[in-house]
Amino acid sequence: MLTPTEQHKREAPSSVACLIVTVSDTRTTETDKSGTLIRQLLEEHGHSVAAHRIVPDEYEIIAAMLQEAASDPQVEAVLLNGGTGIASRDVTVEAVRAALHKELPGFGEIFRYLSFTEDIGSAAIMSRAIAGTIGHKAVFAMPGSTGAVRLAMTKLILPELGHVMREIYKDHS
Repeated sequence: MLTPTEQHKREAPSSVACLIVTVSDTRTTETDKSGTLIRQLLEEHGHSVAAHRIVPDEYEIIAAMLQEAASDPQVEAVLLNGGTGIASRDVTVEAVRAALHKELPGFGEIFRYLSFTEDIGSAAIMSRAIAGTIGHKAVFAMPGSTGAVRLAMTKLILPELGHVMREIYKDHS
């Protein structure tokens, strides 16, 4: 017999249309290794990429992009990387948090725990990874390093993306 979680995952969509957003003042299409990694991992797991954007670390631009994504029927989930640290220019978390309808605090908590135990040790306290929902959309914001992206994608986002969408859609069908 399946557990409720296993049953939910069976009922979950196997492909989710994602918007990849790299938040950076310096990265370009050629140097965006983390955004490229997100694309590669999504496609390897059967998800699609609706678009891939690079935006500057500016609150108003990130907020506007989130509002645009929220109303775009081609986007089901937004995956941001970059701008989640504690430097004065890091405003991704503030822009995402202000737009969220519901926050998934476990994403950031578990990401920091995994970063601490598997990757960077005590420096994990400086990560402000965040996730939640904006209407019918899932939003995940992770640090911009390729190691952090790989960790967040393989351990948290990819195993649960379809399940998250199932939960979002069950109230809006």
